Amino acid sequence: MSQLLKIKDSCNGHEVFCVATTPLVAEQLRKLGNVYVVGECNREHPIQVITVLFKCINVILHERPKVVISTGAAAGCIVCFLGKMLGAKVIWIDSITNVKRLSLSGRMVRYIADLFLVQWPELAEKYKNVEYAGQII
Repeated sequence: MSQLLKIKDSCNGHEVFCVATTPLVAEQLRKLGNVYVVGECNREHPIQVITVLFKCINVILHERPKVVISTGAAAGCIVCFLGKMLGAKVIWIDSITNVKRLSLSGRMVRYIADLFLVQWPELAEKYKNVEYAGQII
């Protein structure tokens, strides 16, 4: 969330909506535009993943984004894949906490991302189609 808020100026002049996992995160993201809370999920709780998937499908079908920017987690991964299926460009910003390897969601999205940014130069050297963008936070 804090990474998205750091790059919010790049969204000026564009219609923006956000997908959040919790109401607390949603409150912070309201600075950017409409926010949808879809809940948290991970691979250890498949029923939650399905619930979040359906909520994300509703959001993407309603909003029809041209670009999806995500900073991670399972819900962000789901939104990237759904957006890509509808023709959106996908930009992934892997978390600064991922120093040695990409996040699991990042490793999945990397294959469909139009732009994949990392915050450590070693990661850009280690993975194909990954660019070092400097530290956002």
